[in-house]
This record gives sequence, structure tokens and C-alpha cells, in this order.
Amino acid sequence: MTNITRFLLMGFPDDQVLQRLYAAFLFLVYLAALMGNLLIFTLTTIDQHLQSPMFFFLKNLSLIDICYISVTVPKSVMNSLTNSHSISFIGCASQVFLVIFLAGTEYALLLVMSYDRYAAICCPLHYETIMNRGACVQMVTASWFSGCVYGSIHAAGTFSVRFCGSNIVHQFFCDVPSLLTLACSGQKTLEYAFIIGSCCFGFICFILLIVSYVHIFSTVLRIPSANGRVKCLSTCLPHLTVVTLFILSGSITYLAKNFKSSSSVKVLISVLYTVLPPIMNPIIYSLRNQDVQMALGKLISGKLFRIPF
Repeated sequence: MTNITRFLLMGFPDDQVLQRLYAAFLFLVYLAALMGNLLIFTLTTIDQHLQSPMFFFLKNLSLIDICYISVTVPKSVMNSLTNSHSISFIGCASQVFLVIFLAGTEYALLLVMSYDRYAAICCPLHYETIMNRGACVQMVTASWFSGCVYGSIHAAGTFSVRFCGSNIVHQFFCDVPSLLTLACSGQKTLEYAFIIGSCCFGFICFILLIVSYVHIFSTVLRIPSANGRVKCLSTCLPHLTVVTLFILSGSITYLAKNFKSSSSVKVLISVLYTVLPPIMNPIIYSLRNQDVQMALGKLISGKLFRIPF
């Protein structure tokens, strides 16, 4: 459908010194995110006390974040260091699919985690029945599958168009808005239809999330004990913070495409969208958790060695 076989990712400034600084910064952030999420994934796998549904979801969230940040940052760092901005057509299509696939999976998993908090606080007597092992596995599987379908639809919609003229992508990775600017006129209808449909579905899911938290907070306010209210809120606020961070950073990124601003500002916002959630999730959601801190202490002291089958 196109004569373009390679794209040029020209997201960062042309100055080589600035490119090296960007590359060094992204590499350090990447290492921090990788280490934090690998640590959470390891702890929730080998510690017998971190096998509840919440930690099962956290393990999957950490795995998603590891893959999510690995799709874009290593390639960008390598391009900056080698001063080669080229990416193949297949590589670009793979980036589009994987970024949307993992972002969609994370969004679906965050919705599942909000349902877990709803069941734990609003239906505590039936929590173990509702969130049994089989149900948790089915929910996580549905999240990964829905993300895969979401990514496949958008990758197919984006690369079903013909690209005219320049092959320069003003971004540090292949994303849908930047690629659509290179499409021939009249070729964007299908992908725009997919985007509108996805936004509508995502908005409906967001409303369901808000409804679940309205029920959660109304239940918490009825708890007579102040310690009980604080304990319940301490399990909800980290999740709510992660959800807000993920949705807000993604919304700002795609809304910024429609405003007149420099390409450097847009790239910076995209860096926040792709890098900020993976590095902040372990800090906000896991490393401040007392159970995780105890497991980390046992791991450091060498007492954590049994791996559950």
C-alpha cells in the first residue's frame, strides 16, 4: 500500500550534544523503571504472603510496564547514540501495535483492579468467593486479550493508509497521530473511526470506574472507626493515583497533538506518557506497601528463597 520502506524518527533536537543528554536521561529512567518493576514482579512471585488477588494484579501490572517502556526507550537511546534515526516499516508497525496493545492492557487491568477494591470494601464477606483464583486469571486474561485486539485494530487501521511525501516522523517512536500526518489526503477515515470508537468505549469504562469508586467512598464513609476508614483508603488511594496518572498523561499527549506547539514540547509530553507510568507505578503502588517492604527485607536478608509452584 506504500512505497515507504523506512521511517526517520526525528523527535529530539538535531544538536548531537542535546541528543546525548536526552539519551543518557532516558537510559537512567529506563534502568530505574526496569529495576523497580522487576523487583515487584520477583517479590510477588516468590513470597508466599504476596499471593492475594491484589498482588497477582500488581505482578501483571509490573510485567506490562516492563514491556511498555522497553518498546520505545531502548530504540530511541540507540538511535541517539549512533546518530541513526531510521526504523524499518515493520519495526514501526510493531511499535504502534505493541505500544497500543500494552497501553490498552494496562487500562483494562486498572479497571479490573478497581473492581477488586470494590469487592474488597463493599462486599467483604463475599470477597474470597468473588475474587477466587479462577476469576482473577480470567480477568487478567481478558485484559491481555482486549489489549491485543485493541492494538491489532489500530495497527491495521494506521498502516492500511498510503503514505505520501516525507517519511520523517516528528516523534521519538512511531505513534498513530504522528504517522497519520504523513498519510495521503482522504486515507485517514478508517483509523479516525477506530479512534472515535475506542475513545467512546474507553470513556464508558472510565464512567464505570468512577461509579465503582463512588460506591467505595460511600462505604468507607459509613465505617464507624477512624482507623478502619484510614486502612480502607490506604488501599484505594494508590490505585486511584496510578489511574489518574495513566489517564491524565495519555490524554494530555493526544490532546497536545491538536494544539499549535513546538515539536520539542510534544515530544516531551510523549516522554511523560510513555515513561512516567512505568517508573511511578512501583513507587506509588507497591514499594510503599508494608507487605512489599517486609518481603523486600526478607529478600535482602536472604530469608526469601521458597518459590511457590
